[in-house]
Amino acid sequence: MVVSVDASKRASSIEYAIRDVVVPAIELEKQGHEIIRLNIGDPLAYKGLQTPKHMIDAYKDALDSQVNGYGPSYGISPLRNAIATSESRKGWACSEDDVYVTHGVTEALQILFAAFLEPGDSILAPGPHYPPYMAYPQMYGAKTIEYKLDSENRWRIDFDDIRSKMDESVRLLVLINPNNPTGNVPLPSELDSLIEIVRDFPRCTLISDEIYDGLDFSGNFVSLASRSKDVPVITLNGVSKVYFAPGWRIGYMAWHDPRGALNGVRDGVERLLRSRLCASTPAQHGFLAGLVEDHGWLSSHRELIKKRLDYSLSRIESIEGLECQPPGGSFYLFVKIADPALASDDKKFVLDILHEKHVLLVHGSGFSPEMGKGHFRMVCLPEVDLLSKAFDRIEAFLRGD
Repeated sequence: MVVSVDASKRASSIEYAIRDVVVPAIELEKQGHEIIRLNIGDPLAYKGLQTPKHMIDAYKDALDSQVNGYGPSYGISPLRNAIATSESRKGWACSEDDVYVTHGVTEALQILFAAFLEPGDSILAPGPHYPPYMAYPQMYGAKTIEYKLDSENRWRIDFDDIRSKMDESVRLLVLINPNNPTGNVPLPSELDSLIEIVRDFPRCTLISDEIYDGLDFSGNFVSLASRSKDVPVITLNGVSKVYFAPGWRIGYMAWHDPRGALNGVRDGVERLLRSRLCASTPAQHGFLAGLVEDHGWLSSHRELIKKRLDYSLSRIESIEGLECQPPGGSFYLFVKIADPALASDDKKFVLDILHEKHVLLVHGSGFSPEMGKGHFRMVCLPEVDLLSKAFDRIEAFLRGD
């Protein structure tokens, strides 16, 4: 007799909308259908956005030189130093000892939540937001509470909503800047307001996810840590988006703790980092080359992304039934479904387009059941010809063709 072994409630409750929608897409591809994938923010899946050669060469050189054994648990020293220099250029004093290298930002989040959170604690995260901010805290008996972004005003932060939800249970207040999925880039004055709110709650620490910082098209981007003189800020970033190497899985957290308030929790973070050994050593050398060598290539990548974003916005404006707030940064559009009947079940809307027109999008409720509903997220990384084909299919779906 075979006894079925169930997954834990912890694992069964995890949802990751960006990849969950791939499952039915794969089945359609097995049937021979061509699927236009606009679901995942992987620049390398599209033409013209390759990882810079000098970064790949550094990665390969590390492999060829057998520099691929275990490394220090907190990251190799040259990379930590280069990250500290890069962060210091953003206006705050960052040292090598303030930097910890991780397996992407997602591992940084898991470690931070494990070190900060106890049962009954909570975090505040923007709604809508990147799904792990909702999925991971519950693993530690905590919960995520969303604060509102204004969907009618370029997804600006609703500070009154944050104030109404702050209490002593809130251990972490999250900012995603530029935001995924909406593309909002807060003004410096808005960053100051966040710091002011947290100053009254000494058990709370700010997390600033700045993985898209080099893809700010608004001119408003400022690192949150540079605005704080006393309130702790942990900055998250990495190689995946701005350095176009998502599969390398190298991220980091940089700690700005002017008064040493986080010494205890930092000890917990370091224990967790040591217990999982280290991030990929050769990939760290590749990221190091990206930080310290030529950055001129980034301009052409940015221009290409901006061209594709602008084209996508122009097509959305021309399609009856779709609306979109222009993003300030990143390479996503968070599109409003104007027809209430279709918007009432945005996941069905996305799956219907997938099955009928073979375009893969992500339902907005996957980024927030309440504040993302009635929308879908799409990436604007494909070349214009492919985007045009995708929009033709979406428009035909909305017309009922």
